Amino acid sequence: MATPSFLSEIAWRGLLYQRTAEQAFEEHLATPGRVGYCGFDPTADSLTIGNLVPIQLLVNWQRAGHRPVVLIGGGTGMIGDPSGKDRERPLLTREQVDANVAGQRRIFERLLDFDRARSNAARLVNNAEWLSKLGYLEFLRDVGKHFSVNTMVQKESVRERLHNRDQGISYTEFSYMLLQAYDFLQLRRVEQCTVQMAGSDQYGNIIAGIDLIHRSLGHEAEAFGVTAPLVTHSDGRKIGKSEGGSVWLTADRTSPYAFHQYWVNVPDVEVAAFLRLFSVLEREEIEAIEAAQRTAPHERLAQRTLARHMTERLHGESERRRVEAAADALFGRGDVRALDSATLAEVAAEIPHTQHDVGALVDPGFSLVDLLPATSLAASRREAREFLSSGAISVNGQRVPEDRRLTRGDLLPGALVLLRRGRRQWHASRWVETQRSSP
Repeated sequence: MATPSFLSEIAWRGLLYQRTAEQAFEEHLATPGRVGYCGFDPTADSLTIGNLVPIQLLVNWQRAGHRPVVLIGGGTGMIGDPSGKDRERPLLTREQVDANVAGQRRIFERLLDFDRARSNAARLVNNAEWLSKLGYLEFLRDVGKHFSVNTMVQKESVRERLHNRDQGISYTEFSYMLLQAYDFLQLRRVEQCTVQMAGSDQYGNIIAGIDLIHRSLGHEAEAFGVTAPLVTHSDGRKIGKSEGGSVWLTADRTSPYAFHQYWVNVPDVEVAAFLRLFSVLEREEIEAIEAAQRTAPHERLAQRTLARHMTERLHGESERRRVEAAADALFGRGDVRALDSATLAEVAAEIPHTQHDVGALVDPGFSLVDLLPATSLAASRREAREFLSSGAISVNGQRVPEDRRLTRGDLLPGALVLLRRGRRQWHASRWVETQRSSP
């Protein structure tokens, strides 16, 4: 099967928003092995699901036979991009930036192929390599002279900040456009990079880079840009946000179980678009899943496929199997008692949870009638009795009678007891030694 063209593939996937010089760009990409880059600011040691959108541009670029360059802004990260910000970012130290660069590298190495044996192997560069060596007078003379302040202040992110008297915009952030434009020029010279990819909010910066290339290298120097749309949930929420905050792409920030559950819970109205945007499944498979989803939406094939696929891409097969077992134990036919301590800890962190004194579990144990009102499962002892008498309460996955009492024998690894009301409402109770003050 022929490899689809980059532009047609990202258009089908919903990743294409804007592009420059349409006809010339198409002709340029007819030759495989073109070099394109996308930049990422190291403001944290990880990236969120929202960052997957521009990363997917690079992934599809490589799948189309071209060579992707990941530019991590170790230099520009010292400044901060004003785009999408209503106030100045706090400045990071060089040590913080370097640590964040190393942290983000892990993600790109999972999603792109850096094998040097490939003709289009991915490459990662840090713009601190050239920006930190750039003299101020040299920069003003060779770069600054090509930029009109009149044009720069018309950029939306700059204009909004200029009108905000409380915040304003510093000369530092005002200079960001010049630095990003210089990155494109540097990569054009050194890497023969002809394409910059980014989110739609970076289109103005891309145009600035193309203009700088033409002014510095001549208008015959090829340079193009392409952007992805701003992706949000159907209710307008920012992508990659959950009730607990941002959903990150590394396990030290967001557990693999929580990551898996984010995709499982994608609403029906969004899941087909998410499969196209975020997966690398082939078109025929995605269209077959979409058809099955329309026929039997209650089976949630699209969500289950998306969660399985994305968890394996970011965390590996063994972690995907582990969290699927956890999800099956909680919401399928699995057994929560078979889960290991690490998995139980991840699960407990993602469901309502409380802490209790393990001393209460001494013989004859602690009554569930008394415990449930202290959890998210019942509002009162009367309600607790009703749920217990109707058989709605389970302890560690096992339905229990009304007179059930908890003992130390119920403790799972990590001193946990998992309580459930009905089929899907879970609560984790953790039992620990309570420190008592001396008399």
